[in-house]
Amino acid sequence: MHSIQRRSILLAAGLTTLSSIVMAEDYPTRPITIVVPFSAGGGVDTMARLLAEKLRETLKQSVVVDNKGGASGMLGAGLVVKAAPDGYTLLLGSAGETAINPLVYKEKMQYAPEKDLAPITLVTRVPNVLVANPNFPAKNIAELVAYAKKNPGKVTYATSGVGNPQHLNGELLQSLTGIQMAHVPYRGASNQLLDVAAGNVDITFVSLAGATPFIKSNRVKAIAVTSAKRASFAPDIPAISEFAPAATYSLENWFGLFAPAKTPADVQAKLNAAVTAALKDPQLVSRLREQGGEPTPLSQAQFRDFIKKESAQYGRIVDSAKIVAE
Repeated sequence: MHSIQRRSILLAAGLTTLSSIVMAEDYPTRPITIVVPFSAGGGVDTMARLLAEKLRETLKQSVVVDNKGGASGMLGAGLVVKAAPDGYTLLLGSAGETAINPLVYKEKMQYAPEKDLAPITLVTRVPNVLVANPNFPAKNIAELVAYAKKNPGKVTYATSGVGNPQHLNGELLQSLTGIQMAHVPYRGASNQLLDVAAGNVDITFVSLAGATPFIKSNRVKAIAVTSAKRASFAPDIPAISEFAPAATYSLENWFGLFAPAKTPADVQAKLNAAVTAALKDPQLVSRLREQGGEPTPLSQAQFRDFIKKESAQYGRIVDSAKIVAE
């Protein structure tokens, strides 16, 4: 290679490195888009908008939320994967499209979260709540398990789809207690709650934010939450793990911020710091808890480890229950 060519290549490489450093120092210089891979009005969307509102102050830049629902969250996630890795297109993803879907969709996936997305930080952990029709003959987990054992396969539980965290909630409960229930997948939490309230389905696992109006109006009754311990924002509802045979029960949904994989490390770090600072704001924490979320900012390394551990648990449940996406 001629010396002139070599110098040109080295110069180009140096300019690229310098450009990345300058971008990280100045970032952000224009509006940031947070893609929510679900329709407007849901739990992920609400939390994204609350976070975006605070990040506008923290980053001194406009932060907009763009809803791109479809394909169990994979449409929106796929758009972020293909976006320019410059920190201006981010994903507020849930456990489904970033950890569970690869286990149930396998070769049907159009992206590989572990390779194609850079985890920025965990935003909130979101326990589901197990609720039942008011006339269902059980008011706690012990009674539910006893009833299900006397009536194998007759207890119906609704979820918002095959392979999502709610479905895994039901499968984990069955695995730990030895009961058999009938899974009834829906398309969205509102219809499943309506059918439980009407008595068309016995029980469902759903976000506490979605269930609260139904619980307060006595249209459904709360049985237990799916987190390892009682939720700070719902201390009166016991955890499933308080029932001895299910003492190891812990399975929550969660929402985290991701960027395209090749986003500069300094930009990723700046985003992590910004979200961590935002999640220390008492008002934001209070509003997120009202939505059923437990703010849990992590370092990038901690978030990677968290996803790895969560994925391992999901994998065990998916394999045991032989869950295959529709």
